[in-house]
Amino acid sequence: MAKRADIGSKRLISLAPNAWVQWVTGNPQVRASELLDAEFQWISRESDVILKASSPEHQEFLILNELQLRYSQAMPKRMRNYVALAEEKYNLSTYPVLINILPPPATVTIEDCYDSEFMGLKAHQDYRVINLWEVDADLVLTQPLPSLLPFVPILKGGGSESKLRSAVQALRADQTLNQLEPLLAFFASFVHKIPLIQQIMRWDMTVLRESPWYQEILQEGIQQERRRSLERILNLRFGDITLDISRKMPALTLEQLDELIAIALTVNSLDEFSQQLPN
Repeated sequence: MAKRADIGSKRLISLAPNAWVQWVTGNPQVRASELLDAEFQWISRESDVILKASSPEHQEFLILNELQLRYSQAMPKRMRNYVALAEEKYNLSTYPVLINILPPPATVTIEDCYDSEFMGLKAHQDYRVINLWEVDADLVLTQPLPSLLPFVPILKGGGSESKLRSAVQALRADQTLNQLEPLLAFFASFVHKIPLIQQIMRWDMTVLRESPWYQEILQEGIQQERRRSLERILNLRFGDITLDISRKMPALTLEQLDELIAIALTVNSLDEFSQQLPN
């Protein structure tokens, strides 16, 4: 049986863990010591990677890495929950990092903390945000950051054919990295035409289908279709939808969209529909 390709978050970070932890913390003295289990009771996600790290100043601590294809408005609460779970499980202080791969819709604001207040009690959690489209492609190509090579086409200044060829050359120069070439092809498809990508590199759908980000893109396409269907139903029944409804649409899950489509077909007014939207 062929070995299953591993091109998810854990695989990328494990390629050069020291370079990774120094990059996400901005501290050249940090060293990675161990890749830890990121599964908690009832919760397991491909995008979460926990590293045990240390530095002369802070001793041992955790780095919680959350790689997201696109930022969602649920992320602040999720980051707060994961930090609490990680600290409880490993009894170490945690440095949480959210890495967003692709930009969200223009209407979405990327938050770098979680804040809530209930009955006078406050909860707060900071986390570092790294947006890959703001990371300089030349930095990745000139410094030893192999974990970021598959993302070169979507990095700042990385959209040219010459940068793509440089990334391919870097992957092929290291035998431990060549399995990542299909992932580079996948992200190149957001910038370049498929025939050019196929001319330069391998386009292996078998490997790509095993990538959690490819699966997320498929899911995203299904959700977009559901959103369009919901908007069409609302427009046909009630005319133009309100700005409040439009703003809430991108955050809806596939299950919520399916439920709301059924609701949109039965309610008597747009106000009645709005009352059914999740907060």
